[in-house]
Amino acid sequence: MERLGWSRITLARRLEELLNASIIMSVGQLDSRGGRPPEKFAVKPDSGVMLALDIGGSHSMVAITDLVSTILSVDQADIGPSQGPAEIFEWAGQVFDHMLQRLGKTRDDVLAIGVGVPGPVDTATGRLASPQVDKQWDGVTVRDYFTSRYGHAVLAVDRDVNTMTLAEARRGGVGYQDIVGVKAGIGIGLGFVLDGAVYRGARGGAGDLSRPRIGGGRLQRLETVASGAVVRAELVARGYKVRTGADIVELAMSGDHRTLALLEETGTTLGQTLADIVGLINPEAVIIGGSLAAAGEPFLTPIREAIYAGAREFATQDLVVEPSRLGAEAGLTGASLLAQDALFAPDRISRLTHSGATSLALASV
Repeated sequence: MERLGWSRITLARRLEELLNASIIMSVGQLDSRGGRPPEKFAVKPDSGVMLALDIGGSHSMVAITDLVSTILSVDQADIGPSQGPAEIFEWAGQVFDHMLQRLGKTRDDVLAIGVGVPGPVDTATGRLASPQVDKQWDGVTVRDYFTSRYGHAVLAVDRDVNTMTLAEARRGGVGYQDIVGVKAGIGIGLGFVLDGAVYRGARGGAGDLSRPRIGGGRLQRLETVASGAVVRAELVARGYKVRTGADIVELAMSGDHRTLALLEETGTTLGQTLADIVGLINPEAVIIGGSLAAAGEPFLTPIREAIYAGAREFATQDLVVEPSRLGAEAGLTGASLLAQDALFAPDRISRLTHSGATSLALASV
């Protein structure tokens, strides 16, 4: 009543509508100081399931979650944008089918799908912007690849680093409202949660950064000088067998001096760029995720040091620079939260309850 400005009668009617539609359920009574004890309600989590897909630069993950984004099952593969959208989405669809069967579910139980992709997205249409890092993905409409399997489900698509940063804000356990999220893998991406909401910019391209060339000249895109792809290319040129971000981390953890030096150089360059962002946005935290974050302090320390050396003192007061608290599942959790937001969008729920429907699944039709 306090947050919505509703009367008690309006609130009671709304709760009844949500209960009748099996969207929420009573989870017991709270302690009372007298009179009728207050009742506690929650979203009914097992009315269906949601699918989450996190496509990385060289590694992708899929998950099935309940309706409050609790992960029920996970799978993954070393597959990325270079395989092309048709192959990745076909892989995801087949794996989802097997996972659903193991959980005793069917495609009809799928109410929403969340997808994180490594590039800008027009979130209104679900169409990927152009140009993407890999031209195979230019202008791709993700829904086209899911319609035949889950045409009834709500679909939400966003940049992978946005889903990761969203998950850190909501599920990271600290409650940050202003975050810069960095997904550092074979590619590099920056996402922003400002005032508790993802900031995407006018066309979904916020966070696509460049930096000056040494000696002047045109700006160069950040991923061409500070990413896992750069580290991989340097190592391959010296005879190393490296394909994924996990391969780079494995070399670093084994103490390979060349890999550690390249990670330090990459971290310093990334931190120098982030110093400007910290001064511009003044966030509470810079969260480092992606496969390279698993290398730990050899990668994180130069990022942190470069930020503190480059940003003004006021902007770095109380600033936290830390690895993702959710780890490898941050992107999956964020993709599920994206799907959850779409499924429970106020307008959608209003249409459902006003229609007199008794199942949340009908909201997806």
